[in-house]
Amino acid sequence: MTRILLSCALGMSTGMLMERMRDAAKEQSKEIKVWAVDTGSIAANEGEFDVLLLGPQVSYLLSDMQKKYGDKVPVSGIKPIDYGRMNGAAVLAYAEELIANFGK
Repeated sequence: MTRILLSCALGMSTGMLMERMRDAAKEQSKEIKVWAVDTGSIAANEGEFDVLLLGPQVSYLLSDMQKKYGDKVPVSGIKPIDYGRMNGAAVLAYAEELIANFGK
């Protein structure tokens, strides 16, 4: 099971994206766990996720999050176009790509 943590300022907009990702995974018969938290709650979830994706509004935290978690899991920003369109299938595919290429 792929475990994807989404984070934004309050966890609300990524919460909407999370639902779209779950729908996309169901349509593709993929088993995932995806959840959304505010940036202050990322540390409480450490060790529970396979990839960390940040919403565009908190992209200023990307470097810090990569330093903190990047040696354990892929950490990236969600592409603004996919975020704005709430394209759950594209974000799911991106998360899977990051995991597949991690450490290569």
